[in-house]
Amino acid sequence: MTFSIAARDPETGAFGVSITTASICVGARCPFVQSGVGAVLSQNRTDPRLGPRGLDLLAEGKTAPEALERLAAEGHVIGWRQLAAVDRFGHTAYYNGGSIVSLHGGAEGPQCVAIGNLLVNADLPEKMVEGYMNEPDAPFALRLIHALEAGLEAGGETNPVRSAAVLVAENFSFPEINLRVDWHDDPVAELKRVWDAYEPQVDNFMLRVLDPDAAI
Repeated sequence: MTFSIAARDPETGAFGVSITTASICVGARCPFVQSGVGAVLSQNRTDPRLGPRGLDLLAEGKTAPEALERLAAEGHVIGWRQLAAVDRFGHTAYYNGGSIVSLHGGAEGPQCVAIGNLLVNADLPEKMVEGYMNEPDAPFALRLIHALEAGLEAGGETNPVRSAAVLVAENFSFPEINLRVDWHDDPVAELKRVWDAYEPQVDNFMLRVLDPDAAI
């Protein structure tokens, strides 16, 4: 009951994910990013341990396909899991466990990968990739949100979505952008509203990290 996208921005090398689902607080369990390393998504009957483990494998030098192969080999009841990853070279991969009974799937594009389960339309992951790529000059986080919008336009999942999140990591050990809507009747639209309010303040928040005397 979730659809999402993970991507590497070829212009900056930043990693980002966006995700939405019918359950509460998806941003607390499913998306994982690390600057200079990659991005991992863990969903369906998710195991949040798989995200950090996947990032560790990418940090060791594994490609996205190699990292997911390892996760599939060692993960707990892995048949229930749906995974995706992008590495620092822009390689992508996704995994669908054999126990997933709902309509599900994935699609890959240039340095991006979308996955979903409990879908209304099997074409939804491909539509997410198209939505992400549709406005290449837009800010990276906004492009990730556009992917969620495209997923909704393609039919979404079988239940109304209630939470959403977007994360972007570029230069720090923490995500510079980490926005969540934990429970809302229209979480993707609310996430876009929060992004519009947050975008003008991002640079100043990062300046507070690097040079607090110069920050507002």
